Amino acid sequence: MHQSQTFQSFKAHPLMLAMAILPPSFASAETSTSSSTVALPTISLKAQDDQSSVTEGTQSYTAKSANTATKLSLSLRETPQSVKVLTREYLDDANISSFQDLLNNVTGVSVNQWDERQYPTARGFDVDYYLFDGVPSNVGMEANDPDLTMYDRVELVKGANGLMTGAGNPAIAMNMIRKHANAKELTGQVSTSLGSWNTWTSSADISTALNTDGTVRGRVVVKHEDSDSFMKGYEKNNNVVYGVVDADISDKTYVSVGAGYQNLERDGVRWGGLPAFDSNGQRVDFDRSKTVTSDWTYWNTDTTTAFATLKQNLFNDVNLHVNYAYREVKQDTALLYLWGSFDKTTNTSKGTLMTWSDATKTKENNIDTYLSAPFSIGGLEQEIVAGFIYNQAQKDTWYSGNPQIASDVVLDFDHPNVPLLASIQNNNIYQVPNKTTQTGAYLAGKFSLAEPLKLITGIRLSNWKYESDDGVGNRKFKNEVTPYAGLVFDFLDQYSWYASYTSIFKPEDKRDINKQYLDPREGKSYETGLKGEFLNGKLNAALSVFQTKQDNVAEETGTFILSPDGTPTTEKAYRSADGVESKGVEFELDGEIANNWNLSFGVAHFNAKDAQGNEVQTMSSRTNANLFTKYKLDKWSVGGGVNYKSKFYTGDGDKRITQNAYALANLMLGYDIDSNIKAQINLNNIFDKKYYTGIGDNLMVYGAPRNVTFTLRYQF
Repeated sequence: MHQSQTFQSFKAHPLMLAMAILPPSFASAETSTSSSTVALPTISLKAQDDQSSVTEGTQSYTAKSANTATKLSLSLRETPQSVKVLTREYLDDANISSFQDLLNNVTGVSVNQWDERQYPTARGFDVDYYLFDGVPSNVGMEANDPDLTMYDRVELVKGANGLMTGAGNPAIAMNMIRKHANAKELTGQVSTSLGSWNTWTSSADISTALNTDGTVRGRVVVKHEDSDSFMKGYEKNNNVVYGVVDADISDKTYVSVGAGYQNLERDGVRWGGLPAFDSNGQRVDFDRSKTVTSDWTYWNTDTTTAFATLKQNLFNDVNLHVNYAYREVKQDTALLYLWGSFDKTTNTSKGTLMTWSDATKTKENNIDTYLSAPFSIGGLEQEIVAGFIYNQAQKDTWYSGNPQIASDVVLDFDHPNVPLLASIQNNNIYQVPNKTTQTGAYLAGKFSLAEPLKLITGIRLSNWKYESDDGVGNRKFKNEVTPYAGLVFDFLDQYSWYASYTSIFKPEDKRDINKQYLDPREGKSYETGLKGEFLNGKLNAALSVFQTKQDNVAEETGTFILSPDGTPTTEKAYRSADGVESKGVEFELDGEIANNWNLSFGVAHFNAKDAQGNEVQTMSSRTNANLFTKYKLDKWSVGGGVNYKSKFYTGDGDKRITQNAYALANLMLGYDIDSNIKAQINLNNIFDKKYYTGIGDNLMVYGAPRNVTFTLRYQF
């Protein structure tokens, strides 16, 4: 493994690192807990971060509120879009530990995986932006696979969200909300897990007060993961460190600062999957352990994040929010690809074996500052939010190389290894430094027109600019206006009807086969639906119908952009499709359906066609559904679920590759050994279904076979 020395000292004992980072915490905790009669004071602060939406410790599959869509204080029922919250309880029960795992469990999201990269779509459009604590990020996460250990929950807003994010596809906004230091006494969790393919994970999550009255609190999360794979030769090493300090400076001032680092190293990786056809043009059915790789291949990423948050009460209930976020991603790869077919007679490759290596670094700075002002008119609650956001993503020189192998070499699929003739060198400049800058001013409001009727509306003014050191592809767009409007009508105490509209503008970062950037897309998105809130907010239901119309939509061609020597690069080629219309329906049901019985369920269907009536995004399942449920009886917890995806395909005629509809079944069994220790077993793909997670031009990627994970958690 290409392992960083940073984590060698604690990879087996993440708890030791946590203790080393927070020694004042333990000293403070010892002081405050030395006597059982000592009670910490209760502090009620206007400026303190609102904890009403925190899901950790709630034992729930739903949340009380989410502000991803508008930054307004809205319940899920009050938000005029389809909203879902994946809580900490749900993530732990379903054993969803990484971002890539998460994408495969989000209703309405289809994932096409080619290698270490995943390309998700929703409602027929690419998912191309994400948010961290409400601050949008445009640094791609195709291969970065952020670990979820440091996050409390993930808020999902379906459809267009240009009001808060600016330029972006009308697919889905995925807001990853970090854990914070909320505890005023020593609390924590230590866990370890063992699983299929020699998977071993250990983690520690510790929170405590850093002073006697608990106004300053700290939290540290560490994790180490080692695993092999069902694919021969593949190894993964994942290390995570996250720390945050939250402080109530006064009764009007709340501050939070934190940082995180993830080192993800993967050896023996594939590039582009397996060949789909043999030398006679017939489809190939490989054993899932087969892969196109060699022992020198790797795909490594280092992700560094830092953030700072200020919430200042100005007067009455008017608050100033200032958020800064930094994100840096380094990527280093060495890859082997088969451009050709499979020879059944010799069990070897037929065609051209190509190599690729590269090294990139991308830095992103985000600043989001806004005022929130709740007030009332005639006894009716109102709220206004006004803010400014700045985002700049800067990519350093992108270096590449072509590791040298023998020109006449073939790959033996029984023993896949092609030796290098020389060391890996990234001596070529694939792309010169460039940066993308986006600024926006936004105004949003919640206006109670009458007791049962609310207007949610807003507008954003955006500027967008791309600058390359060599001037290639430079372009900018100024004063782009994104309006947003929604109505929510409450009836029968528990139900509401909503309707919303937003416009879409997105400069494309996708290029065609000739390396030319596609024209920016423009469009409109409409949505209406019914929502229900039951059992005092413990259960949320939503039914939505949507329609989105766009021009200049980037669509995958199934090929890669070629380098000057004619070999494929790692950059996918796209084409523009005009008059694209996507329409569909979605249903979500989340929360407690009975005492001790939690449910997360969703089903989504869409159809997307261009102006000529041709289907677009055919590699996205038109229908998918996700179910996970858990019932707790005394010390036992029993659960499980099903993930369903309808047919998807690519190519035409004899070259068409189709994955027929399939369903994956999963089981979970938990047992509380005592009040502090819990054991849990997760069994995934229990019927060992063989399926593709990705397809492309003469390629296919198999999904994981049946696998099991045993987890032991100690909470104090």
